[in-house]
Amino acid sequence: MFGLSWRKRWNPSGSLAIVTGASSGIGRELVALLIADGCRVIAVARRAERLAALTDQFGDRVVLLVGDVTDPRSVDEAIAIIERSGEGRLDLLVNNAGIGGIGRFDAADESRLRQIMEVNFFAPAMWCRRVIPLMRSNRDRHPVICNIGSVLGHCAVPLKSEYCASKFALHGLSDSLRTELAGDGIAVTLVSPSTTRSEFFDSLVGTDANQVSRSIGSWPPERVAQATLRAIKRRDNETILSLGGKSLVYTDRIVPALLNQILSRSVKS
Repeated sequence: MFGLSWRKRWNPSGSLAIVTGASSGIGRELVALLIADGCRVIAVARRAERLAALTDQFGDRVVLLVGDVTDPRSVDEAIAIIERSGEGRLDLLVNNAGIGGIGRFDAADESRLRQIMEVNFFAPAMWCRRVIPLMRSNRDRHPVICNIGSVLGHCAVPLKSEYCASKFALHGLSDSLRTELAGDGIAVTLVSPSTTRSEFFDSLVGTDANQVSRSIGSWPPERVAQATLRAIKRRDNETILSLGGKSLVYTDRIVPALLNQILSRSVKS
């Protein structure tokens, strides 16, 4: 965790948040935690039936937005919901929706790269750009943009080249926006989990059904969501989750050549 102690804390009580990828996994758990803390949430996801269960559980504390995060019309609808509420402000954006793919880069077609980059990088960039004005006018509530990255946005591994590229890009965007928006009172928090035990691996893009994902350390989605909310409330710059994830990142920083040798051998094996 890297933070600045002089920063104001973010208070979920009475706040309004947008969470993408809210129908399952980290997103769904985060919606529940935010609502329990008094926040109203616009929950965005493609699967209407999964989103509907949120209304059954949370009633009017959650507003459902069925749509693709890569579609500008989804952002339009989210902003329209905010405007119809009569407040015209946003306190928190969580860019959580994401997809992945496994396999050699030279064995995949270009569509895998483009699809992963669209969801994992271009969509969060679009949502950030569109909601910044709603946050800038609301600086007294210390708004936060939270991007859910990955330890693979710090240290790249083989067979996940497109996913690593998308998370490195999101990492870079987050770092740059953080400095650009500091004067506007908007914090940008990057959360970098290791493997999360969720439905993420059930819908991999351009991936053989028999392909196995190798990873070090994993957390259940509720634990990732809890750590994410703590980082948001503190308005941390960045937090890397799990011992395995931290070990991978810091090994890469200290002895990158050794780690490259190890990772190369894992592909050959």
